[in-house]
Amino acid sequence: MPPKIAIDNAALIEMIKEKAPQTQIMEKFGFKTSTQLKVAYANALMETGQAPILMSGRGKKSKPLDNRININKRGSLIISKELVEEFGFKVDDVFEVRKSAVGLSLKKK
Repeated sequence: MPPKIAIDNAALIEMIKEKAPQTQIMEKFGFKTSTQLKVAYANALMETGQAPILMSGRGKKSKPLDNRININKRGSLIISKELVEEFGFKVDDVFEVRKSAVGLSLKKK
């Protein structure tokens, strides 16, 4: 498989909207085949939010979310990126920790 060509998505979309000839677009961006151009166009549309992103995986089920939190040698809690995204945490969020009969709870301040 040839290496992925880095392109300017906005420029590609603009040329296509202006109805530039396919050969001219391929020459400008260095595409060797029309399939490369079409894939790059679809990717550009998805990356700029003009088309919904295709879900990959060929029908594989997503791996279950690991809800474990680790403590490093400095005593800091390490929360996985997946958990941070799942719960919508953001940089500089502050939490209050409470001990309860069933364990610990975090309350966003």
